[in-house]
Amino acid sequence: MAPSFLDRIFGRGDKSASGAAASKERIQRRSTGFQQFMKTVGREENIWVLDLGPTSPDNIKHITERGHRIYNEDLLSEATRQDLKTKSTEPGKENELVVDVDRFLAENLRHEREQFDAVMAWDVTDYLPEEVVKATIERIHTIMKPGGILLAFFHTRDAGPDAPYYRYNIGDPETLELQRGPEFKLQRVFNNRHIETLFRDYASIKFFLGRDNIREVLVIR
Repeated sequence: MAPSFLDRIFGRGDKSASGAAASKERIQRRSTGFQQFMKTVGREENIWVLDLGPTSPDNIKHITERGHRIYNEDLLSEATRQDLKTKSTEPGKENELVVDVDRFLAENLRHEREQFDAVMAWDVTDYLPEEVVKATIERIHTIMKPGGILLAFFHTRDAGPDAPYYRYNIGDPETLELQRGPEFKLQRVFNNRHIETLFRDYASIKFFLGRDNIREVLVIR
């Protein structure tokens, strides 16, 4: 029996391709948060957009066609590099390997202060190693312009610990196309209060009821 739509979303059913780096199959997903993000971007001229997922020709095309500039950083792949691991200095965890946060920031998100008008963070935060989450959000705050907009997705508990990682490709201003990515593991689930705390230095935050156990968030710097 072919896997259902929910099976494809949550990775149940056929596991034959689970070791692949990415799948060519795409699942269309309408997103209210993304629609609002694109409306805001569409009202601006000649802005800088930061995409924190793997390089997507579709995203580059849709953003540059609007006269904007886009910069891409595959932040999750960078944060999970083995050569960035170091022994923890936390008492009782000296034998555990963690990401060297200083080195991670020295090699990633190295942009001018207040350079970006918009950031597409997708659901990267849910998959990042714990030790770099707060530092990443703080760095993004530094490189965003005041009044800039950030789009982020957060899983709910109903998604389950094995929720697969997807690459978000722009299909049109109202639709995203989800493409199965590498086998990154969901690290945590944020509730609304945790998300508000994470972005406490930002000016405002707005939540949207998403589909498929995803919480959609728009944050204004």
